[in-house]
Amino acid sequence: MPVATEAHHRRIAGMTFASVYPHYVAKVEKKGRTQAELQEVLTWLTGFDMTGIQEQIDRKTTFSEFFAEASVHPLSSEVKGVICGYRIEELDNELTRQVRVLDKLVDELAKGRAMHRILRSEG
Repeated sequence: MPVATEAHHRRIAGMTFASVYPHYVAKVEKKGRTQAELQEVLTWLTGFDMTGIQEQIDRKTTFSEFFAEASVHPLSSEVKGVICGYRIEELDNELTRQVRVLDKLVDELAKGRAMHRILRSEG
């Protein structure tokens, strides 16, 4: 597995949410899921409703700003596994870990996982 370097962490922090969001939408829709389901996942993780998400997109906030303004769900720490070659629970940079948690949730949605399992609830 690759090692997350300081350069990697800086690159993640400086990426804009607006640049990644269309890829999330395309990924889930290609697999038969909806933008509304993606929004549900985003709201669960960050506390942002659709208006808040759109504001983040319009402002072109970096992931650093995005997660600084988010109310990250406490159960997000239960999201584990490998995404983009990195084991989430082994990432020592909190922002990189949060971005990879978001990536993992989007991946679970695209793979057809049940919403109650994605949102770490009893269902």
